[in-house]
Amino acid sequence: MAPTVDLNADMGESYGAWKMGDDAALLDIVTSANIACGFHAGDWDVMADTMQAAVARDVGIGAHPGFPDLHGFGRQRMKMATSSLQNLVRYQVGAAQAMAKAAGGAVRHLKLHGALANMASEDEAMARACYEAALSVAPDIIIMVLAGTAQQRAASTLGCPVACEIFADRAYNDDATLVDRSLPGAVIHDPDLAGKRMADMVREGAILTQSGKRIETRIDTICLHGDTPSAVRIAAEVRRALQDSGVALARFNGAPV
Repeated sequence: MAPTVDLNADMGESYGAWKMGDDAALLDIVTSANIACGFHAGDWDVMADTMQAAVARDVGIGAHPGFPDLHGFGRQRMKMATSSLQNLVRYQVGAAQAMAKAAGGAVRHLKLHGALANMASEDEAMARACYEAALSVAPDIIIMVLAGTAQQRAASTLGCPVACEIFADRAYNDDATLVDRSLPGAVIHDPDLAGKRMADMVREGAILTQSGKRIETRIDTICLHGDTPSAVRIAAEVRRALQDSGVALARFNGAPV
């Protein structure tokens, strides 16, 4: 049997008359969608439209909660009390569940966004608080984690279903966290490079860092950011490169780590 991997994208990030990304094109390529819940991006109409489009294409739906930071697109770090952070996650997961149900679908997974995700990849207690909050309102939800980081360690202590994620369009530090976007080479815009990197990582079962370090990990899903200008071309090339290397695309099932 051919190995399989999921291909996911962040989307639903438009807001009112302001359009971000080409979600329709991405939904024809990916197998899972992480849909913004209205705090870092998106709104009720964008959520509804994106959920409906995902259901129509049989693409797995994920809640993609972030900090309340529309101005900074959720990429500005914030300090919050743990109880408030947990309510922030619950609020957004609940909104995603309602919109998915109205569209005839269901939320399968949770993926933290932006600065919230980056901070949770460094802070196991913070990651666990976010995941416990999500599980308190969606007990069967699959927790998508940044492979090899504190996110994965936190999820492993909960015994919940997990999907381990790597990134097609981001460079890695030697601790498996993402290179800060302010640094050169942090964001990968070349579709050919992204495709080759993903085929190599899936084949080796490891993250390959910017310095050349190899970090062995389970790889269940590959992400690309829908707001990247070359997102659709990257998605198509990653899918082609994986299939050419004998890897089939399919939604993850989730399993404890």
